Amino acid sequence: MKQDLILILDLGSKDNSRLARAVRALGVYSEIHAHDITAAELASLHNVKGIILNGGDNNKVDGQTIRAGEHIFEFGVPVMAIDYDAPSPYGVDRMPGDDDDALLVMLKSFVFDVCGAEANWNTKNFVSDQIELIKRQVGDKRVLLALSGGVDSSVVAALLVKAIGSRLQCVHVNHGLMRKNESEEVVEVFRNQLGANLVYVDATDRFLDRLAGVADPETKRKIIGEEFIRVFEEEAQKFTDIEFLAQGTIYPDIVESGTKTSKTVKSHHNVGGLPENLGFKLIEPLKFLFKDEVRAVGRELGLPDSMVYRQPFPGPGLGVRCLGVITRERLAAVRESDAILREEFELAGLSGRVWQYFTLIPDVTSTGVKDGGRVDEWPVIIRAVNTVDAMTAAVPSLDWGLLQKITNRILDKVPGVNRVLFDLSPKPPATIEWE
Repeated sequence: MKQDLILILDLGSKDNSRLARAVRALGVYSEIHAHDITAAELASLHNVKGIILNGGDNNKVDGQTIRAGEHIFEFGVPVMAIDYDAPSPYGVDRMPGDDDDALLVMLKSFVFDVCGAEANWNTKNFVSDQIELIKRQVGDKRVLLALSGGVDSSVVAALLVKAIGSRLQCVHVNHGLMRKNESEEVVEVFRNQLGANLVYVDATDRFLDRLAGVADPETKRKIIGEEFIRVFEEEAQKFTDIEFLAQGTIYPDIVESGTKTSKTVKSHHNVGGLPENLGFKLIEPLKFLFKDEVRAVGRELGLPDSMVYRQPFPGPGLGVRCLGVITRERLAAVRESDAILREEFELAGLSGRVWQYFTLIPDVTSTGVKDGGRVDEWPVIIRAVNTVDAMTAAVPSLDWGLLQKITNRILDKVPGVNRVLFDLSPKPPATIEWE
């Protein structure tokens, strides 16, 4: 293994992500693990040079104050304690507020002088290490990959191809919640252009039937996640030696799905939506990376920019953009309005300047007038944000004429719609997606 590791243990902090990114900014790889990591789990990690106990206000689980186990201090590497009362000579009261430079100064001495870590965290070494880990984990078995065609799963596919070659079996499931022409594009790129082993499964009716009448966002996510696994299990039975399921899980998915010391923002289908009786061993090589880091790995792997910088798309797809109970009519309206928005942003040269943009339709109607008569129809909401790591996001200023053009096209071309709205809310307090 080429990269040194600084291990961050979550003992109730709200700033684990910021701490991890600060360590990586120093050129040293970092991972965030739960406070109750076992001695065996700790021993399985490679090149651990130091441990940071990251305490904070969320330091109680089930009413009990959480503590780091004695095996942490007996592991044989320096331990730093932040906002946590421990037997550590490297304790500090708390992280500097919003001063990232002060945070780097605080960490630099511990990471390099005390732990002796080397600044060898880079995408080339990350790729090399992950390929080695995948080979060791998989052996001579086969891997099933949930290939949505998005950035995360595409990067995982490229890693797995380098690690195990033809023993990777990709499955693309069209759950009826894809963007316009998206499944067709996935098949064209991965099967026809890249020559990947790809099975296409049209499960539109199966997913929509299970989602019928379901309004709660968390329930929808869990249904979609469980149904994905059921489809993959069925596909895996058609092949021999498939014991592993690969997923494009990244760190924000885990954070937002809730940890032992933090509340759930929303369950991602590949984290909080997984069923308890999962029949596969998981391979998730990107689960400690942020979105900008995933893109950098994609570039290192030689993926084209059109794939690396593809618009982020949630696993549940348009299911969480067709708010409330999903209907096929409203789903079609979301799909068509989203296609118009993406086309106009592309024509305006915004596709590389705005990080994510999409439309959504809530399960409400408003009064309007068409053909001289009253109508009750849906509003379309436009969402556009800029961000680095998807943990925070800002709304960009957009040309008023462009917004008017998009509005007029949506009102003219999308059946059942009589209003277009623009969401100006940053993250936080809002999230990027509405559900």
